[in-house]
Amino acid sequence: MQGPLDWLGHKLARYLMAPAKHFRPTVVAGGEAHWTDYIEPCDVLLVEGASRVSSAIKYLTQSTWSHAAIWVGDAAPAPLVEADVAVGVAAVPLVKYRDANVRICRPIGLTGDDRVRLIDHIVAHLGDRYDVKNLLDLARYLLPTPPVPARFRRSLITLGSGAPTRAICSSLIAEAFAAVRYPILPVPAAATTSRFRRRAASTYVPRDFDLSPYFAVVKPSIEHRFDYQRFPWAEADTP
Repeated sequence: MQGPLDWLGHKLARYLMAPAKHFRPTVVAGGEAHWTDYIEPCDVLLVEGASRVSSAIKYLTQSTWSHAAIWVGDAAPAPLVEADVAVGVAAVPLVKYRDANVRICRPIGLTGDDRVRLIDHIVAHLGDRYDVKNLLDLARYLLPTPPVPARFRRSLITLGSGAPTRAICSSLIAEAFAAVRYPILPVPAAATTSRFRRRAASTYVPRDFDLSPYFAVVKPSIEHRFDYQRFPWAEADTP
């Protein structure tokens, strides 16, 4: 049975998923290389979205990246799995983000067994609902109020319901890596030790995979033997 919070969340979802005005991508993909040729199983795909909710997340996290999906290959009906505001946890085709500004973040050294466990964990959550309570917190950003102080920005995107059948994009992926004990951005267990403890999955945001020292950033243009001497500059610079 749908409660009043779910009803309000879905109403907000329709508004927040609408395109943001005056969106311009921060960078453009160049050359013949394309990210679809270089992504591998368990890679995290970060996306710079163009919707209102994407603008909110980018502001709150002070980052280019507003969304995260994970590559599962043929383990699901489509190769990318994400937690989407409108449909919940679903497998989506490459075409959804083919022309988007994206970044591939690759976990290093995963064993074959852990790759299978990680992907199984993700696929098991297909059909889960998006944590719509999270949308209520995101909506605060869009209201005509003063800017959100920096120390509160992360908390606005992690105040979800915490129900096991609900997720936001980053927490779904963070839970899967936690299941195989792979670090993303752990915190020191104590100031005087070299041991670390895991953060709650709900505290992760898309940019954390970009910042993590345990994920390699894969740039297709560089992987495709980039040669600056052959870069296609225009004959005259344009403003």
